[in-house]
Amino acid sequence: MEYLDLLDEYGQPTGKTKERTLVHRDGDLHRTAHVWIARRDPGTNSIQLLMQKRSDRKDSYPGCYDISSAGHVPAGEGFTESALRELKEELGISALPEQLRFLFYHKGYAQAEFYGKTFINNEYSAVYLYTGPVEASSLFLQEEEVSEVRWMDYETVLEQVMQRNGKFCIFVDELAEMDQYLSQYL
Repeated sequence: MEYLDLLDEYGQPTGKTKERTLVHRDGDLHRTAHVWIARRDPGTNSIQLLMQKRSDRKDSYPGCYDISSAGHVPAGEGFTESALRELKEELGISALPEQLRFLFYHKGYAQAEFYGKTFINNEYSAVYLYTGPVEASSLFLQEEEVSEVRWMDYETVLEQVMQRNGKFCIFVDELAEMDQYLSQYL
């Protein structure tokens, strides 16, 4: 069982923990770490994001394109520690803390139904950027979590997410806020 720290409205731990499935059933505010992997397309110089396609077996948003690497922050763990662990588990990338650039915090809320059950995602996320060299075809994907990865043009992804294309499960405001950082750091 995975336990998560419950947060107050300001994103601070309350000292209480709860099991992950109950957190999503009840809509409790909890922590996640998001790592966006980005690069400049060598041919066009446009910005690309490495998008992961969630496994069809996921309990929420199966088969949707999502952030390069993301996950819950287990109770007692920190944002950076979780971000590094998720990169390693989901994609096989062994990054160092100094290779992650912290960008901003994001608070997101979404509610949907999966497999006949309501799923409430009320998260407070630390958002990071990783720009190390990544060859998508050489990654070791965690098959329970990720079915594939692919490089996609940032502007195209943003347009699709803004149009609420069901193939993507990304908070539009988080993706839009990435724009200033991608231009600055790539």
